Amino acid sequence: MPGPTIWTLLSWGPDGWSDDIAYGALVTIALALATLPFGLVIGFFVAFAKQQEEPSLRLAANIYTTVFRGLPELVTLFLFFFGMPLLLQHVIRWFNPDATIDVNSFIAGMIVLSLIFSSYASEVFLSAFRAIPKGQYEGGYAIGLSKWQTMRKVILPQLVRIAFPGLENCWLILLKDTSLVSVVNLAETLRNAGVAARVTKHSFLFYSLAALVFLVLAILSSIATGFIVRSLARKGATR
Repeated sequence: MPGPTIWTLLSWGPDGWSDDIAYGALVTIALALATLPFGLVIGFFVAFAKQQEEPSLRLAANIYTTVFRGLPELVTLFLFFFGMPLLLQHVIRWFNPDATIDVNSFIAGMIVLSLIFSSYASEVFLSAFRAIPKGQYEGGYAIGLSKWQTMRKVILPQLVRIAFPGLENCWLILLKDTSLVSVVNLAETLRNAGVAARVTKHSFLFYSLAALVFLVLAILSSIATGFIVRSLARKGATR
């Protein structure tokens, strides 16, 4: 008896796998979007700390970026997903001996990817900070703006325009790195494609489909960021 055709395997419904791949793509997008704001905020403050005169702040920020840029992403994910529950469990058992800790795959992936993304984004922000002349700060103070107002009204708009191309690359890397979370059983694109490949024995078909999903997401991201770049350029030209 012949097996199911490719079109059957790629159909929607109980006989096909398109539902699972589509769901995995939505999880991929959700994970990347949930990670992005945390990574940007942490990365900004790490870069800001590297700009400070206080040596301890610069040292802490440099250690942070060295660790999370130096460790392989998969190792960082394993350390957090398998190591943190054990550590927390030892602490909590001082108060409740029967307590157990379970880490949600999505939350674990979001935290680890935020740490990794922020370590790279901080270098982009740092380069942008250094590209802004110190006279911009002095000009803000000279017209009576506080440090916070100068940062918000004078520095940040320039910082975003300068840093955006580098942050776009960080976003594309983040989008691809979501596939790593498949190893801790998160049902994202690669995980669901792998399940389909094992069940149907059509590995090339489903891994090619997963590659196509990531490629389409990258293309859509490039289109969206292109619009943002042009918008930022227009705003900069009108200032």
